[in-house]
Amino acid sequence: MEANGILLALGGIFSGVLAGFLGIGGGVVLVPIMVALGFIPVQAVATSSLAILVTSIAGSIQNWRMGFFDTRRVLLLGFPAVITAQIGAYLAGLFVPYLLLAAFGVLLLLNIYLVEMRKRIIARGGDSTKLFSPLAARLITGGLAGFLAGLFGVGGGVIMVPLQILLLGEPIKTAIQTSLGVIVITAISSCLGHMIAGNVLFVPGLILGFGGLIGVQFSTRFLPKLPDSAVSFAFRAMLAMLSVYIFVQAWQNYIGSIEL
Repeated sequence: MEANGILLALGGIFSGVLAGFLGIGGGVVLVPIMVALGFIPVQAVATSSLAILVTSIAGSIQNWRMGFFDTRRVLLLGFPAVITAQIGAYLAGLFVPYLLLAAFGVLLLLNIYLVEMRKRIIARGGDSTKLFSPLAARLITGGLAGFLAGLFGVGGGVIMVPLQILLLGEPIKTAIQTSLGVIVITAISSCLGHMIAGNVLFVPGLILGFGGLIGVQFSTRFLPKLPDSAVSFAFRAMLAMLSVYIFVQAWQNYIGSIEL
């Protein structure tokens, strides 16, 4: 039990570092760790939502203290995301699981291209931010990120950051900091739902959350000091690694469906 607690704390620290550096919630790290430690998948997902809530609040407070938190940006992305996430979650139940996983893997690879597309458009003298008004672009970005997050069962950071870069013309650091703030809103919604269903394990969740709180303090402080090119490379590398993981999960799920 003590060993599990140490592993949970270390996993929380790692997810907190990712949250601050890349603007993702950390569920893609926390859920596999908890499942490997013997937790039931639904409890792993529910408990990670509590840890993500603690981590994202701590990181956003730190960003606010350093002057990198824009409430208007966060709200315009967050509220559409909460609504459309419910639609995505409903539609997710209509698809075959391995196809859903494979589609998410493709989406992650597409996001790598979206980050690069913005650079190419600027190099050619174009401006992708003129496709929509600033308000409409934020509502579309938040709504689409929430929908895809609900559809694929992950936090919206891996989707929201590239869309902010492409549609809003945000620098990657600003997109990451805003994404972390939006995760506070979506995590509240997710965590409350899981609490009502009785799936949240509070002690493991708080251990993960405390670890995340430590990790996110480190990463939010160092993010502004890093070159944009380094942050962009790290984000794209993380997307690539996640896509490989998701494709493996999709294949295993497909094999399992054949054997049934």
